[in-house]
Order: sequence, then structure tokens, then C-alpha cells
Amino acid sequence: MSLRAPSPPPGGGGDSLARAWAVREANFAPLLTLIRLGRTRAVSLTGSDCALNCAHCGGRYLLPMGDLERVGQEAEAGRISSVLVSGGCAADGSLHFSPHRTQLARLARQVRLNFHVGLFPVERWPELEGLADTVSFDLVTDDQTIREVYGLAVSGDAYWRAYRALSQRVRTVPHVCLGLKGGAIDGEWGTLERLAAEPPEVLVFIVFIPTPGTAYADRPRPDLAEVAAFLAEARLRLPGTRLLLGCLRPGGRYRQELDQLAVRAGINAIVQPAAGLEEFAAGLGLAIAWGEECCAL
Repeated sequence: MSLRAPSPPPGGGGDSLARAWAVREANFAPLLTLIRLGRTRAVSLTGSDCALNCAHCGGRYLLPMGDLERVGQEAEAGRISSVLVSGGCAADGSLHFSPHRTQLARLARQVRLNFHVGLFPVERWPELEGLADTVSFDLVTDDQTIREVYGLAVSGDAYWRAYRALSQRVRTVPHVCLGLKGGAIDGEWGTLERLAAEPPEVLVFIVFIPTPGTAYADRPRPDLAEVAAFLAEARLRLPGTRLLLGCLRPGGRYRQELDQLAVRAGINAIVQPAAGLEEFAAGLGLAIAWGEECCAL
């Protein structure tokens, strides 16, 4: 039977958060890791170019990323210890690394590399072998979401097979974007069901941001109560998995409320936390550890 969304916790609270907190307490030490990204840089191998022009991104998130030369200089100077290697996807939905392998190999001797790969076919594994310390895999298993957001005529099964194949070769951290389909949390429930059957060591959640200049610019942010319900269910279904809240999520008041709900739902680590979260977590009896690198690493 397919996993169905539970009722959202009323007012951002309710029994689901209490049950999730109990599972966290039973499986993890009372420690919350908060990460401010001081030692990781992101690099785009394609500039702002992306053949897919996805509805939620449109290349906008590639713009602030550095290039290989500049990031390499920072690595040589010892100012960073890891790099997120990213870029726009080709028409097949994957990021191509071969043209940059020499530069990436030099960089890999200096810092740890975390790769965004897209829908990466396993037969191209030699492109990454010996370079990737970690792969961050955007896991989408809903056919309609893939068509609408990415414009790809492939199935969710294709993404699941690619994720599993990579996991057998390199440390692979699945990322699930809540509200990816224009703010609606829908196909993510099916993804959670698959992950619950094969629990990962680490799972990263990010949250859809309506972004100016994209096809989804006028869509709403995901409902906070629904996000809280999903995070709580993820903790219940994945009791031993480290659950992380990544840097890509709305800011302002929304982030402040989301971060507090995520802590109550049993999240283990939060990147770029909202102001006051350390004090909030301490009030729940959690000790705080601070990190400076990409959460997938």
C-alpha cells in the first residue's frame, strides 16, 4: 500500500511532532549540528547555462557559483576545504564532467569534492571515479513532477535506478525537495516510501523557493504545516537515518518557523540556521555543534 500524507500538525504542533521527537531521542544523542558555510565553495562547470531550464530554477541558482579557476585558487591558498561541483544539465538530464576532468583531478588533490550529477547514467561512472568523495543526488520519483519541472520524458523509476547504482559505487546522499512541483508536496510521499524500504545513512531535505525569473515565480511556498508533517513522518519512517535540512529553503519569517518545526520533528542538522535557533534548540535540551562545510559531506 502506498504511503499517504498524514494530517498536518495543527498549528505546527500535534501528535506527529511528539512521536517524531520520541524517535529522535531513542536513536540519537541530544545534539543538533548547525552549519554556516565558511569552508565550502560551489562551482558551476557551465556558468549559468542549463539545457533543461527547469521550472523551479531556470539557471538562477547557478549565477552566484564560482568557476573552477577561481575556486582552485582558494583551494591552493587553503581558504576552503571542500567544493560542491555543480552546473547546468545537458538535454539528457545529467551534468557532464569529462571536459573538466584534468582540472577537477587537480582540485581533488587539495579538497574534498561533492558532486551534483543530475540523472547520471551508471555507464558514465568513469567520469567521477577517483574524483567524488560524495554525490548529492536530487531524487525525484514522481513521473508527473519530472515532466512538469524538468521537462524530461523519463520515469521516476529511472531516477531511482540511477540513485541506487551510484550508491553502490560512491557515497551518495539523496536530496528531496519539498514542494518541488510549484509548492505542492505530492510525489515526495512516494519518494519517502522508497527510501523507507532502503534507508540511507543520510537524507537531505530542501524546500521550494518561488524564484523571480522562473516559470514558478508566482507559485506559493510549501505550507509550513505540511512540511512539518512530512519531516515528522520521515523521522518516523527512517528512525536511524541522519536527517538534514539543507541551505536551499525560503528565508525570513518562514525560515525561522520552519527551522524550529524541523528541530521538533527530529532533524539532526540544519544549514544556514535562522537567528535564534541555537537558543530554541538549547531550550529543548539539545547541545549544539557547529560545522562549516556542505551538509552532504
